[in-house]
Amino acid sequence: MIARGWAVALAAVWAGATHAQSLPLPRGASLTHTQVFEEGRYALPSGPWEAGEGVPVTVIEGAVEESAWRVPPGLTPQQIIRPIREALREAGWTIVLDCGAEQCGGFDFRFGTRVIAAPAMFVDLREYRAVSAIAPDGSGVSAIASTDPGAGYLQIIRADTTQRTPAPEVEAGPVAEDAAGLIARLERDGRATLRDLDFATGDAGLGDGAVESLDQLADYLGDHPDRRVLFVGHTDATGSLEANRALSRQRAQAAVDYMRARHDLGPARVSAEGAGYLAPVASNLTEAGRRANRRVDAVLLPVE
Repeated sequence: MIARGWAVALAAVWAGATHAQSLPLPRGASLTHTQVFEEGRYALPSGPWEAGEGVPVTVIEGAVEESAWRVPPGLTPQQIIRPIREALREAGWTIVLDCGAEQCGGFDFRFGTRVIAAPAMFVDLREYRAVSAIAPDGSGVSAIASTDPGAGYLQIIRADTTQRTPAPEVEAGPVAEDAAGLIARLERDGRATLRDLDFATGDAGLGDGAVESLDQLADYLGDHPDRRVLFVGHTDATGSLEANRALSRQRAQAAVDYMRARHDLGPARVSAEGAGYLAPVASNLTEAGRRANRRVDAVLLPVE
């Protein structure tokens, strides 16, 4: 349903499409973000970062659409990108950028180009792959792929000129259910990061709306009365360890409070702990790494 809904929205933007090619996505790719700017402006990266020059870009004005997907683990960034690059070539687009992390410029390239914010997109500064292509009419497409130990990530940004020559449509394989993916990670690894809990520095609030991952966990616990979940909060390395331990526990407690208020789950089924900044998943030397470290993990345990 996610892939179908996105395709309808895309057709409205790329109205000139007549013989669209396909940009293949890995099987099980799950859409995490999509946004369309009908009168946008995109600085398409057209080469690796250069000292003293930065990232060279081709500025494209027109309709801009950005999307991100989470990909099941097992593929490298190169394996995610390769079919997309070949589909663009076959459609007659010119490849203007095709590089890996070190060749692209590592940190400098990553922070010199547009990347969708976590948790929808994640870029490991040591291992990613980027490709950009331009159509004969000046329309452009860029793609970045990366991985972490639990998943792959893919971002595609399209920019269409006023001539409206369409970028190739994305053709997804069967899309995995988000709930199935979360529970599979939880049962396989004993823990899973709740990627839709996104915290600013110093913040522990969840807001007033529904939280999909917590609702999924509540359904799971309802079906498995012999299991419980410990929420473990984490922080970036801004501030003292003592303050961050307190903040991390507040983040975990916010998840517990949600489960108790909305799903009537008591202390025997959900509880909270805080690790401060002692268990990072990324470097605290970058904003992207600090953002990734501000998180809540769910740990699966038996009922005592």
